[in-house]
Amino acid sequence: MSQKDLTQGSVFHTMFFFALPMILGNILQQGYNVADTWVVGHYAGSSALAAVGSAFALMTFLTSVLLGLCMGSGIVFSLCFGRHDEAALQDGICAAFVLSSAIAVLLCALSLCGIDAIIAWMNIPPEITAITRDYLFLIFWGIPAVALYNFFGAYLKAVGNSVVPLLFLGIATVTNIVLDILFVAVLRRGTAGAAAATLIAQYLSGLGIGLYVLLTSRTVRRAFSHFSLKKSTLREIANYSVLTCLQQSVMNLGILIVQGLVNSFGTAVMAAFAAAMKIDAFTYMPAQEYANAFSTFIAQNAGAGQKERIRSGIRYAVTTVLSYCTLASLLLWFLARPLMLVFISAEESAIVAEGVRCLHTIGPFYCGIGCLFLFYGLYRALGKPAVSVVLTVISLGTRVALSYTLAGIPAVGAAGIWWSIPIGWALADSVGILYYIRLRRHLYPKYHHN
Repeated sequence: MSQKDLTQGSVFHTMFFFALPMILGNILQQGYNVADTWVVGHYAGSSALAAVGSAFALMTFLTSVLLGLCMGSGIVFSLCFGRHDEAALQDGICAAFVLSSAIAVLLCALSLCGIDAIIAWMNIPPEITAITRDYLFLIFWGIPAVALYNFFGAYLKAVGNSVVPLLFLGIATVTNIVLDILFVAVLRRGTAGAAAATLIAQYLSGLGIGLYVLLTSRTVRRAFSHFSLKKSTLREIANYSVLTCLQQSVMNLGILIVQGLVNSFGTAVMAAFAAAMKIDAFTYMPAQEYANAFSTFIAQNAGAGQKERIRSGIRYAVTTVLSYCTLASLLLWFLARPLMLVFISAEESAIVAEGVRCLHTIGPFYCGIGCLFLFYGLYRALGKPAVSVVLTVISLGTRVALSYTLAGIPAVGAAGIWWSIPIGWALADSVGILYYIRLRRHLYPKYHHN
């Protein structure tokens, strides 16, 4: 199995080429989301699109719990790999696997048992309650598969291999799109067909990448064959994972709460929001994935004690992300309407107009979310995941509070939801910058070799 030591070589090129497969993988994932939205919107109607869009926010929240656990575990893996501590890495693998597996099973069981309560809590309109329930019932069964993919993907990325997760994600994405067309466009199975396509693809990627790692990684095979669950290791994994999980969960819980507010405006605004958020996520995603790669780079170099390399990595990352976000903002301003028309027919003029208004409000401020992603990755990698949680609470707390306050003003309406997003980014970035300035001399903790 190919591994890459991120503590050696050109800082810019090392980060860029490590990040590139991660960005391409997320493009594939977002490409699937776009295809799924297009197929559902064109072959199952706007009601089905509203149902899938609303359920997407819920699933993003649930899977963010698993993603946060695996991201936190990945930081520990990177630290161990950076300091060449094979024994600690194997112990970390065992502890992280137990933690992520237990949480995945618990989430799956609770979601299936509470499906009706979840639908009621989300304010799903009565006319789409049945199709939303059909979609969620199937999609919840995919939670263990999501855990498998993210766990083994986190391990591979931690040891510098970002290509193999891309390959398995690519296989799953192609499978998902093909099955979407078959189940929804050809067999007319509606939202249940879209969910079945996603479920099959998730297990293909989760089981596939797990089998690959077991066959190719001697470290992982040794970890599982001599399974050892040490309290100290479990505590270390939990310290990183739980806070990272909390950060991811708070972020997506805020989005889910806002989704409930969007739902209260009716199916038209729900459909506009579903399409606009797909476009929005696709646009800022490269900055998010670059920041995740940056976090692994920082963690490996922190483990190796390469402080100057960390400082250089920060400078290059800020320049790269801000350059991309500026370009993305410009492109989205001019392409908002054509992109909305990919998902919504021109006859649905009110939905298209609302989606364009949303994108024109959020798009010009992508540098804000780009910086925020970098702060998340930096503080997580340097052993300060609690700071990432605080920044997330500020960003999403502002977003939720302002959304409900502004949307309640008749003259503002749904536009208040859109404006709350960049305002939340700005406040969180301000705190992140102030914290960095204050502690920049002490920001690089000493990582001792055990």
